[in-house]
Amino acid sequence: MKFAFSRDRQDMKGFTLIELLVVIAIIGILSSVVLASLNTARNKGADTAVKSNLSGARAQAELFYDVNGNSYNGVCGTTAVSGVKTINSAVLAAAQASGLSAVTVDGTGTTGTATCNDTADGWAAAAPIKSTTGVLFCVDSTGAAATTTTVLSGASDVAC
Repeated sequence: MKFAFSRDRQDMKGFTLIELLVVIAIIGILSSVVLASLNTARNKGADTAVKSNLSGARAQAELFYDVNGNSYNGVCGTTAVSGVKTINSAVLAAAQASGLSAVTVDGTGTTGTATCNDTADGWAAAAPIKSTTGVLFCVDSTGAAATTTTVLSGASDVAC
């Protein structure tokens, strides 16, 4: 004799609580793997933006040099000369790509700051890359462009 409220297992449809929990756990594990990969891709994209902005500053610095009477003085500043912009905005864009909000001009750099130094004879700019702590990307007036752990040591340091 069967009661009206009892059912056979074959008549029941749907998932058990354990089955649902297993599926949710699998989805959670997969999403954490995807998010970790996405973070790595974001850091590499930020590094590329830093390198691109600083490399683009070289051409702008040469335009500034020609208009400024064959002198790099002021190329890191914010004041344009005869309508030619300085490289400050490019260095700031590189700093922002690595998560910073300011540039140190004519000063001593650290591995956590973006720095731009200029003298009459040369200039150098460096900004940290995001994927590796303590590593900077540096460009200068000699055409050098490299990743380095060496910071610009003072206002007259214009070489990477």
